[in-house]
Amino acid sequence: GIAPGASLYDVKVLDGQGQGQISDAIAGIDWVIFHSKAYNIRVLNVSLAAGSSESWLTDPLCRAVRAAAAAGITVVAAAGNFGKDDAGNTIYGSVGAPGNDPTVITVGAANPRGTVDRGDDSVTGFSSRGPTRGGNLAANGVRQPDNLLKPDLVAPGNRIVGAAAQTWSGFESLATNHPALVEEFGGTAQLKDQAIKLLSGTSVAAPAVSGAVAGLVAITPAAGLAGTIGAIFLGAAARLVRLWGGMMLKPM
Repeated sequence: GIAPGASLYDVKVLDGQGQGQISDAIAGIDWVIFHSKAYNIRVLNVSLAAGSSESWLTDPLCRAVRAAAAAGITVVAAAGNFGKDDAGNTIYGSVGAPGNDPTVITVGAANPRGTVDRGDDSVTGFSSRGPTRGGNLAANGVRQPDNLLKPDLVAPGNRIVGAAAQTWSGFESLATNHPALVEEFGGTAQLKDQAIKLLSGTSVAAPAVSGAVAGLVAITPAAGLAGTIGAIFLGAAARLVRLWGGMMLKPM
């Protein structure tokens, strides 16, 4: 991976179908905060997104990741996969919580199209887009949306090769229900505990950024706050755009 020397702690908060409760996600974040000093946890990857109409100021998931950031943990969160409706229309203002919080590095998904050439890269259609639309009511009763510009970055999140979990009876539910994800790697004939599959989503893109953050934190002891790391990444991204002659990623 991007950070091969990093120790990983897998905090499971979703079930085999990828579903879960916000309370479980918050409990997982609390576990990371509680054990951060003992296990030297400095980066938290949150590969989940929940729809929320609340402002980041009051949303429970946002408050949980802010607590992690306050504890010196850099938080990287998936933007969500709510970028299109059932008719294929682009949806703006669809970034989920906790990616709508300004203290986290929010990651959308890019499609590298299987090449190393950056010129054909594009933002995937499913990747959630900003601005954030959670908000609160002002004293005069008028709703005030947050309107934060998110996501902060995009990373490869389309047809990425990853591990395929296996059970005694076969693959986990995603690969079982969508066998095309494993077919080109040998399908059910793959060796146990060595199976791989194709994965897509902002939850796949976020760990790529988390790995880069882990590498940066390892060589920059002073960079302990999410705001510092985020500023470094956004500054680097802006410089790269200038180096590429102003090329920006195209939407799909």
